[in-house]
Amino acid sequence: MASYNKVLLMGNLTKDPELRYTPQGTAVANLRLAVNRKYRSKDQELKEEVCFITAVVWNKQAETCNQYLHKGSSIFVEGRLQSRSWEDNTGAKRSVIEVRAERVQFMGAPGQAKAQSPAASAAQPEALSEESSSESTWLAESEDEAHEG
Repeated sequence: MASYNKVLLMGNLTKDPELRYTPQGTAVANLRLAVNRKYRSKDQELKEEVCFITAVVWNKQAETCNQYLHKGSSIFVEGRLQSRSWEDNTGAKRSVIEVRAERVQFMGAPGQAKAQSPAASAAQPEALSEESSSESTWLAESEDEAHEG
């Protein structure tokens, strides 16, 4: 049986990233994301629905998201669905489905000025990946594009 688990989301943070550390010292952050969908109903009325999703980011990527993102930040998340279950304080079984983020790209906050100096653009990373080789390639390509324009 074939299976495929891939999620691509673009939206805005509904709160600041929630950074914490595991007992082993691994950084993990929750990104609370609102994803909007606009559509026309059968009677051609413009409607909008919002889906609230939690993306979980790990390691250095979690720390960087915590450093640069805030409520209202626009981001693009690439990852996979992951479910987990636990027992709460009352003994009730709880479960949740979240997005395990593999890549987070910073799109810029609403109302944020687009014009930045090349030095400021290079100082703020726009994307992180779990694979450091692709991260290095992406950063090198970004720096090349910044110097060309």
